[in-house]
Amino acid sequence: MTNPNPASGSPDKEPATEALQAREEARATPTAPAGDTVTKQPPVEEPRPSLGKLFLDNLWAANTVTVTVLAVVLAMLVGAVLIIVSDPEVLATYGYITARPADALNASWTVVSEAYANLFKGAVFDPDAVGFTAAMGPISETLTYTAPLVFTGLSVALAFRGGLFNIGAQGQATIGVILAAVAGFALPLPPGVHLLVALIAGALGGALWGFVPGILKARTGAHEVINTIMLNYVAVYFLSWIIVQSGVQNPNRSDAISKPVDSSAQLPRLLGDNLRVHAGILLAVLATWFIAWLLNRSTLGFELRAVGANPDAARTAGISVTKTYVLVMVIAGLLAGLGGSNMVLGSTANALTPLVIAQIGFDGILVALLGRVKPWGVLLAALLFGALQAGGNRMQSYSGISLELVTVLQALIVIFIAAPALVKAIFQLRAARAARLQTSLAKGW
Repeated sequence: MTNPNPASGSPDKEPATEALQAREEARATPTAPAGDTVTKQPPVEEPRPSLGKLFLDNLWAANTVTVTVLAVVLAMLVGAVLIIVSDPEVLATYGYITARPADALNASWTVVSEAYANLFKGAVFDPDAVGFTAAMGPISETLTYTAPLVFTGLSVALAFRGGLFNIGAQGQATIGVILAAVAGFALPLPPGVHLLVALIAGALGGALWGFVPGILKARTGAHEVINTIMLNYVAVYFLSWIIVQSGVQNPNRSDAISKPVDSSAQLPRLLGDNLRVHAGILLAVLATWFIAWLLNRSTLGFELRAVGANPDAARTAGISVTKTYVLVMVIAGLLAGLGGSNMVLGSTANALTPLVIAQIGFDGILVALLGRVKPWGVLLAALLFGALQAGGNRMQSYSGISLELVTVLQALIVIFIAAPALVKAIFQLRAARAARLQTSLAKGW
């Protein structure tokens, strides 16, 4: 008896393996009436998503940009709470919030919006400004604060990429500002040459202060964190001592202040004498480009990244870990020294004082962390911190908000940046395909 529904297939003879495969397919394929031919349907390809859909899908994913932006938003929200809590008049409205909740909400919105509006006006643009100087004043102040932070941020970031934690950017910048200032008022040189010599002196001072912990780390294994912290104190006390020495102290002053830097050694201002922004910001951009090229395009950059990732494997591959450690700290110190030079050769100050360097070295650590130890990320982070500093001055003057709140905002931003899992949990972000949210920014440290 023959099967009334024969399985479709080729009438030709096939090898044994192919025949078995055909019988297996026949069992899995529904039978068809006699005379009909069953044809295999090609698989239906899903349409590729459009570029707009891909953008929307990845917009709320846990990628680096999204996490960074949301970290800033979270910091601003926490800052808003602190602004409300620190205002006694606003707090008084919460005493009867159940009776008149609108009073508390309106008072909170007024004080927070006014504070952040002044922060924006002092850092970016004031819509009520009249004239070129007033309109460009906020940007000028932001770039003035940004320039030295770029150098110290790059100093810390470069050391991170090499597996070292450079806490000594503050001390390196201090030695840089000392030598730059001394060269600026002690050497009678023509304009242009005088500025170049002063910048080189500041860079060499920072490089020397970076060489010391670098050689100690390479030769003796002494931890760079301890060495750089101790050298910070040495640099600070050296600054306090040298200011009051004969030949350095201003003879017309009785307080601790040095002679002023000659005008021939000062960085030129970019937007006229009435605005403080100077050519240091251009040097900062150039330094950022150079460090990016050094890390990604040069042999030294490859060796530096290899040592930072795994010094033992790099040594096995023939890379001199000792030489790399020394070079990393020397270049990091050079960058920090240039940042210190900006403080006295630019428009921030024109003479040495005990507080001339401010906190640019320690702020550089925050800038490096926020920029994820990437050169261009460091530049953007320094720009944000410069804007917070410039806007914070206006916020304090016009809104009565303490300038320390700006420091709190900076700290909160770094905390949220360093805890991407927290940001992801709060905003319910999807996992990004290529998310590389590193909580440990310096491998090997």
